[in-house]
Amino acid sequence: MKAVTRYWLIPVVLVFWELIGRAVEDTDFPPPTTILVRMWELWFSGPAGQLFLTEDAIDNILPSLGRMFSGWILASVVGIALGMLLGRSRRAADYVDPLIEFGKSIPPPLLLPVFVVLFAASGPNGVLLTQLATIVFGVIWPVLLNTIDGARAIDRTYIETATVFNLTRAQRLRVVVLPAASPKIFAGLRLSLSLALILMVLTELIGGTDGIGYQLLQAQRGFDGAGVWAAIALLGTLGAVVNALFVLTERRMLVWHRQATRNP
Repeated sequence: MKAVTRYWLIPVVLVFWELIGRAVEDTDFPPPTTILVRMWELWFSGPAGQLFLTEDAIDNILPSLGRMFSGWILASVVGIALGMLLGRSRRAADYVDPLIEFGKSIPPPLLLPVFVVLFAASGPNGVLLTQLATIVFGVIWPVLLNTIDGARAIDRTYIETATVFNLTRAQRLRVVVLPAASPKIFAGLRLSLSLALILMVLTELIGGTDGIGYQLLQAQRGFDGAGVWAAIALLGTLGAVVNALFVLTERRMLVWHRQATRNP
C-alpha cells in the first residue's frame, strides 16, 4: 500500500500520455507503447545466450556504462584522496582553494575541444580518452568538495581520543577520519554519479562513435522519433536503477550512522 501511495501518479501519467499520443498521431510524440516496442526492437530482442541483448545493445549500451563507471570511479578515487589531504591540512587548502574555485566554475562540456586537442595524438584511443577526461573533470568536484567538508567537520574529541591511543597517522585516517567523513563523501558520490550519466551522454553526442547518446543522435538524424524517445527512456531508466542501487549500498554501509543519529 505504501508503494501504491508513492507511485500512483506514474501509471496515471503513462495512460494520459498514451491517450494523447494516439489521438495526436505525431511521429515526434509517440505513445509509451510505441516507445517500449522500439526499445525492445533495438536492444532487448536478442538471443537468450546474450541475455536477450541485441548487437546494438552490446555495441552501445555496454560501452556507455563502461565509460560512465570508469570515469566515475577514477574521479571518486582522486577526489577522496585529495579531499582527505586538503581537509586535514589547512595550509595545503589555502594554496589550492583558489584553483578549486576556478576549476569547479568551468562547465565541463566547454573543455571538450581542449581535451580533443590534448589527446589527438593518442591514435584510436583519443576519443575514449577525451570522453573519460570530460567525465572525470565534471564528476570530481562534488566528491572533492564533500570530502573536504567531511574531513574538516570531524569532532575534535575523536582526534584527541586517537592521539591518546597512540594511533599512527595511517590508523587515524582509516579508523577515525574516513568513517567520520563517510556520510558527506557518500553524498558527493551520489551527486557525481548523476553527473557522470549526463556527461557520458554529452560526450557521445559530440564526437562519439558509439554509445546511447550516439544512437540518440543517429535516431534524430534519421527522423526516428520513437528511437529518440527510446534512448531517452533508456537513459532515464538507467539513471533510476543506478541511483537506487547506490542508495541501497549507502544504507548498508552507513547503517551505523543512521543508528547513531537516531540514538545520540
